[in-house]
Amino acid sequence: MTTGGILGALLLAVAAFTGLSPQLGGTPTKADRQRFAQSGHYAGGEFKNLLPTKQLTEGNMGSVLWNFIFRKSPNTEPPEPLPTQPLDSLAIVQKSPELVRVTWFGHSASLVEMAGQNILLDPMLSVEMGPLALVTPKRYNSSLAITPEQLPPIAAVLISHDHYDHLDYQTIRKIKDKVGQFYVPLGIGAHLRAWGVPAARITEMNWGDSARVAGVTLRCTPSRHFSGRGLTNRNSTLWCSWVLQGPTKRIFYTGDGGYGPHFAAIGAQYGPFDLALVECGQYDRQWAEIHMKPEQSVQATRDVRAAAMLPVHWGAFTEANHPWNESVTRASAEAARLGQPLTTPRLGEPVTLGPGPLPTAPWWR
Repeated sequence: MTTGGILGALLLAVAAFTGLSPQLGGTPTKADRQRFAQSGHYAGGEFKNLLPTKQLTEGNMGSVLWNFIFRKSPNTEPPEPLPTQPLDSLAIVQKSPELVRVTWFGHSASLVEMAGQNILLDPMLSVEMGPLALVTPKRYNSSLAITPEQLPPIAAVLISHDHYDHLDYQTIRKIKDKVGQFYVPLGIGAHLRAWGVPAARITEMNWGDSARVAGVTLRCTPSRHFSGRGLTNRNSTLWCSWVLQGPTKRIFYTGDGGYGPHFAAIGAQYGPFDLALVECGQYDRQWAEIHMKPEQSVQATRDVRAAAMLPVHWGAFTEANHPWNESVTRASAEAARLGQPLTTPRLGEPVTLGPGPLPTAPWWR
């Protein structure tokens, strides 16, 4: 069998398996789709970006797979597990309401502590990704700073989109009974309901919608990306970024997506921010409009008017054909050139917003 034939057979096997797996999630109902049509971002059965956006700017999926498998760049994975600071669950519970703290777990999963509340961002806290671990990226570390079971009660979970590296079936199943409310873009409620989350604890939001969690205002804001967990549900759910506004601090999380004028618009309407968690990794010229280059990530930070940038979407999985630490190296150089403060915590190392320096050690070198 030719290499192309092997790849085709592998794709068919993956499609058949994932089609039967609960990890695929749920499907929006007819009533859901009628509701989506009122969002202003839905047409022809799919959600749309604010700007025309190509998922592939060069080549096709076959060339993407070929380059990733047979033309792999050197050093796409670290030579050893990344340094991790274990997180004490008691420290999360016992805190003052004035504390504002962010803890990054690798990739985009982060815990935000604000106004006495625990808020999880895209909690992909599994070692394996997706329904077929043999063909999905392997996590660099075999354990995380904290397990889903160790997490204390969570006031809110915010999901940016439904890709497997951001919306994780295993994590949701483990934490769903300790989460007060799930806040998700339109359509993702179908996945959560299929996984046993009661509909009453799911709030679906359109770009521009806001919600209140104790002393924190959550705002669903645009991003430039796409969605889908299978071969037949591309763009059936919305994608977003998030604004978290507390009594004294503001935090922005980009979610995934390419660079665009939406960052400046968010900065003008909701900024300035004390910290921005910005996608910084898994980029390639073949998908230049749906992920940012590191220099664009720094510019996005400046566009939203953030005092400091925390690079995320790296440090856990290899999903693009570049060295595992290239993104943070390039972002660090660009931030220094522009005078943009950058914080680079180790996995599990808390970043406290307030008096005192932020973590800046170049531990990835």
